[in-house]
Amino acid sequence: MTHWLFRRLGFLLPQIGLCCALAAPAAMAGPAITVVTEELPPFNMTVDGRLTGMSTEIVQAVLAEAGVEATFQSMPWARAYDIALNSENVLIYSIARTPQRESLFKWVGTLASTQWHLFSLSGKDYRLRSLDDARPLQIATVKDDAGEQYLLSQGFAVGQNLQSSNKYEHNYQKLKEGRVDLWISDETNAQYLVRHTGGDPRERAVSQLVLGDLDGQDGLGMAFSRRTPDALVGRLRQALAQIQADGRYDAIVNKWRS
Repeated sequence: MTHWLFRRLGFLLPQIGLCCALAAPAAMAGPAITVVTEELPPFNMTVDGRLTGMSTEIVQAVLAEAGVEATFQSMPWARAYDIALNSENVLIYSIARTPQRESLFKWVGTLASTQWHLFSLSGKDYRLRSLDDARPLQIATVKDDAGEQYLLSQGFAVGQNLQSSNKYEHNYQKLKEGRVDLWISDETNAQYLVRHTGGDPRERAVSQLVLGDLDGQDGLGMAFSRRTPDALVGRLRQALAQIQADGRYDAIVNKWRS
């Protein structure tokens, strides 16, 4: 009887294992993805060796809702952008959704709204009435970010009236040292850096020209590389819609903007 029972169990175990595998949640299927971003406080930034920020927390919530495993990496924007353009199963955030980028990625959705400006330090007044008035001035940009790409599309040039860096905090430092006249940045990022870089608390970033949404930009978003399965993109779109509907998205945004 015992021998018969063991033989019977031995026959059933492979079938039990197969049934368990088939019963596993569908959310665990699919490839693990690589997530790339840059240091863009307070949206994404490394604090005490840990990647955090408003956009980071939203992306983490979306991935958890979708049941997708991911490895996060923070790096200079130009490198993150290149990886997302040329690799498979790569998610990039916080990336400005502009008309010139629309066909280069598979877009998941918007993480945060933006308001771009040309900033100076307090005490300066360049009396800019249009972008043309800024052409004789030196402007700090970040390589390959939406602000630099916008100015390049308007006839500005790196090495002439644009000074390109790899990090946003470098541009604020250039502004404080008088190496540039202006700094193109999103308002939230600029004001955060002014408040948190340990400088004179009386210093502030003053808008000399409002650029708004940079000719059709749809805020900062998350997007997949083109070589990513549509089904995976769809899962994250549904997950983003879910956390927006149930209040988790608003809770994260309100925490970081309070």
